[in-house]
Amino acid sequence: MTVLTVENLSIDYLVEPPVHAVRDVSFTLQRGEVLGLAGESGCGKSTLAYGIVRLLKPPAAIVSGRAVFHSRDGVDVDWNELGAKELRATRWDQVSMVFQGAMNSLNPVISIRDQLEDIYLTHRPDLGRRERRKRCGDLLERVGVDRARLGAYPHELSGGMRQRVMIAMAMALEPQVMIMDEPTTALDVVVQREILREITRLRDELGFAVVFITHDLPLLLEISDRIAVMREGEIVELADALTLYTDPQHEYTKRLLASFPSLTGDRGSFVRGSVDDRLLAMDAVHIDGSAS
Repeated sequence: MTVLTVENLSIDYLVEPPVHAVRDVSFTLQRGEVLGLAGESGCGKSTLAYGIVRLLKPPAAIVSGRAVFHSRDGVDVDWNELGAKELRATRWDQVSMVFQGAMNSLNPVISIRDQLEDIYLTHRPDLGRRERRKRCGDLLERVGVDRARLGAYPHELSGGMRQRVMIAMAMALEPQVMIMDEPTTALDVVVQREILREITRLRDELGFAVVFITHDLPLLLEISDRIAVMREGEIVELADALTLYTDPQHEYTKRLLASFPSLTGDRGSFVRGSVDDRLLAMDAVHIDGSAS
């Protein structure tokens, strides 16, 4: 039931000297699974996501490894071997992405309707105008936004509504894999929980698999089936959520878990003495209101 296989993927930023942003990463994603990807800022999470869907921009480049998509009809597609035209046709149809920062991802001068319709014009050109507009309205309602907002522009929507629009765009063609890069960043805790409930409900309803990227480990413990912990471009631990929480094996995972404040009990302490530890502490304490 594997839908995505990442094999020994390495990504460098080809500057002088080269920066090894992702180092020999391997994992599989099962159909309907939520795989959490956790780690401090700068550890390579987003670079890995962009590499999987071939959205890297120079000087970033894949130097080794591959990402293989396994379709429902049994066809394996190595994304590294796809040409530009094939990649454009496959990317949003089979694997989609919710980018970090919805306001920056939506075009500020184009209405929500036109941005949603553009997906169908590109990937479903045979659809008539009436059917396209109906599907756009249905999409918004599926993520909890009134279809009357189709005529709105991004600046007329709240942050939570913009994020819901991005999720609607990502699921427009009912892909089998959805990659979400910090989809709840900068949202208040109430809106964050609403978004997470929508993601869980839609996953259960449509059956797509999710790669959920965040530095917020408690959030991943709540919604993920498995969690991969990433540090300095490598996955240092991969386990199911309960095992990772109750019996972490890697020292970095233990420190990451300990860095989040508890609502009860004694205050924890951070390991001092290195720049790495201090950066981890500062990054992990920013929990986006999800300490519940």
